[in-house]
Parts: sequence; structure tokens; C-alpha cells
Amino acid sequence: NASACITGKPINQGGIHGRTSATGRGVFHGLENFIKEAEYMAMCGQTPGWGGKTFIVQGFGNVGLHTCRYLTRAGAKCIGIAEWDGSIVNPDGIDPKALEDYKLDNGTIVGFPGAKPYEGESLLFEECDILVPAAMEKVINKDNAHKVQAKIIGEAANGPITPAGDKILQEKGCLIIPDMYINAGGVTVSYFEWLKNLNHVSYGRLTFKYERESNYHLLQSVQDSLERRFGKVGGGIPVLPNHNFDSRMSGASEKDIVHSGLDYSMERTAKNIMATARELNLGLDLRTAAYINSISKIFTTYRDAGISY
Repeated sequence: NASACITGKPINQGGIHGRTSATGRGVFHGLENFIKEAEYMAMCGQTPGWGGKTFIVQGFGNVGLHTCRYLTRAGAKCIGIAEWDGSIVNPDGIDPKALEDYKLDNGTIVGFPGAKPYEGESLLFEECDILVPAAMEKVINKDNAHKVQAKIIGEAANGPITPAGDKILQEKGCLIIPDMYINAGGVTVSYFEWLKNLNHVSYGRLTFKYERESNYHLLQSVQDSLERRFGKVGGGIPVLPNHNFDSRMSGASEKDIVHSGLDYSMERTAKNIMATARELNLGLDLRTAAYINSISKIFTTYRDAGISY
């Protein structure tokens, strides 16, 4: 079981598919769970859904890159990206794949032909619907929080908003999705990798062939039923899988299972945070709701183990 001690390994050394993009994918799911909620969107003056929403990302490393990719696929528009050596903007949208290729070739986002250099004070203060600080801690604090115009902030970095900054933003009606929840995608998939290593078998490997044959038998059963009902005049009635079903004939791949498990984990946790926030009338204070849920779980574990007092 020694390989389970380290996660984020290469696939051929016991790693798991989907780990590289896991944190960014988790940021996407974390945002989506609240952006689809009309109640929370009304609180911060937004409409539900991704359509028409703009976003700015601070940091174009692993987390920022994959966050850009998933948010763009969902229908949002990336209008600005900030990095340590320069920032770029494009009100018509920045293509994350083209920017990724450019950065791999040049080692920087500066000079990217699909956007213009940013010349203002800080991209963090520019107008957008969603702000994703995915680089450093304490970038939004009591001295600059009043300048932030975004109505939704996803804390992809660890501690990007100080407590004083958090208070100012909440008073402005900003929905902050806390780091302890939204950037947990990486450690969640690391947990899946740990389980895989302890089981010493890839997810889905034991059931691929059985599920594929079962689905073929299902299609054959439907064909037989149709032919018994309508006859075979002019030939049989072939029942063939469409593209989507054919791609799933063998059941879920390891990547499918990882993505599904991460999606479910983020959705379930978001619902629990919302429930606590409603129950305690916390409004937009999701951070307090998340802390309450976490501490409650720890207490329950201690109590059931007989070590609480």
C-alpha cells in the first residue's frame, strides 16, 4: 500500500486520470452549484446560469488554466487574465486553449496576440461578473476590497481574501464561495487516487467486458421484441446504439468515474452549505456556513468515538 502515501503520481506509476485538472474542475463545479441557484443570484444581483457572464482570473497556472477552460465551455466569457509578469484583456473573450499554447511556447502570457496588454491599476478591480483569484493569498484586503466590482468571487487560491476584506465585500452584496470548499477538487481526487492504490485495481476494470456484453444483450432483446411484434418482412429490424450510448457501452472509464465522483462531492457539499446558511439565516456568508458544517462533522466523529466532553 506504500504507493497510496503520495498522490498526484503519473498514471503509469499508480496515478489516476483527471488529477491534473481536478482543482480547476472543482472550481467550475463549485461556481456552477451557486450560479444555478436563483436565490443566491438574486442576492448578489445576478441572473441564474452561465449565459452572458464574464469572468477574470488571477493566475494562469494549473488551477487558473483549467478554470478558464471549464468556465468558457460552460458559456461564460474570459475577459481578462492576470499573471505575475503582466496582465491581458479582451472584452470579446480570450481563448484559453490558444493562450495555453502561447504560454507553452513563450513561457509567458505577455504578448499574446488574442488580447491586449492591461494598463490599469489591477485586473482585480475591473468590472466583471465573476472574479477568480487563483494565485496568492491576501490579494483582497481591507485596503482594496472596496475597489472590487465583481459580484461573485470563487476563491481558487488559498486565503486570497482577508477577514477584513471579506466583511467589506459581503456588505457590498458580493457572493464569496470560500476556498475551503471551492478549491477542494484536487484533494478530493487525491482521495480517489488513494482508494485506487489501496484496492490495487483501476476503477471500472473489473466490469468493462461484462457491462458491454450486457448492453449488447439489451439491444438484441429489443430487436427480438420488435421483430416478434412486426415480423421480418423485408428483413430484420436492427437496433443499433447511437453515438452517446455506444461510447458508454463498456460502462464508465476511470476518468468518467473520477469526474462523476468529483461532481457529486461538490454538489452535495454545496447543498449542505446552502441548507446551513438558510437554517441560520446567514445570507451570503457561505464561509461561516462551511465552517459550521466542518466543525459539526468533527464533533460528531468525536462524540461517536466517545471522546467528546
